[in-house]
Amino acid sequence: MPNKTKEAFDRLARIYETETDSLFNTDYERPAMMANIPENLNGFSILDAGCSAGWYSDQLLKRGAQVTGVDISPNMIEAAIRKTGGRAKMICHDLSETLPFDDASFDGIVSSLTLHYCKDWKPVLSEFSRVLKPSGWLLFSTHHPFMDWKLFECNNYFSEELLHDTWKKSGQTFDVSFYRKPLEKIVTEASRFFSIDELIEPKPAESLYEKHPANYEYLTNNPHFIMIRATARS
Repeated sequence: MPNKTKEAFDRLARIYETETDSLFNTDYERPAMMANIPENLNGFSILDAGCSAGWYSDQLLKRGAQVTGVDISPNMIEAAIRKTGGRAKMICHDLSETLPFDDASFDGIVSSLTLHYCKDWKPVLSEFSRVLKPSGWLLFSTHHPFMDWKLFECNNYFSEELLHDTWKKSGQTFDVSFYRKPLEKIVTEASRFFSIDELIEPKPAESLYEKHPANYEYLTNNPHFIMIRATARS
């Protein structure tokens, strides 16, 4: 993750923890992700990779899982600890480095909107594969490459590039950078270590139409995120 982005997320932690989430999260990405996670996680050990302020960790706990969360931002980890009330194990760690877990430690991994901050996916996905039990599952979401290509007016869809964005939240400005990969690269990287079960281009939840019809219309016709559900090779 670029240093400025890490610093931005340290500053964003309190906002993520205390303020209303973006509709693109609450009525688009999250419903689609949760629909692809088993309802009953009793007895399952799940890694929340890139846990941010702990929303997914909390939901996984509610479904009965034993949860471990990892995030590069110490402020996000503190927010996640508060969100989960100490019921989950939270570790500040860079996903591009070797994970501090034994082989075959987890039944599943959830990674929400995190991988696009990593330049090289190979070591990250290799570690995901290592710490998963045989036939364990991975579910991750990331930016849809078409969206970034279109919004940032990239010259070459097939190139991998570092993009820069400015977010405005709570009267503050945050400089955030992330990496764009073409769809072919996303699928190829994932399939090196996993058997891909499904590639998902989510549609917005109907609840978004009631809250913001314009966003609903936009997301119904323009891909914004992409999700991959995969199984570790035994």
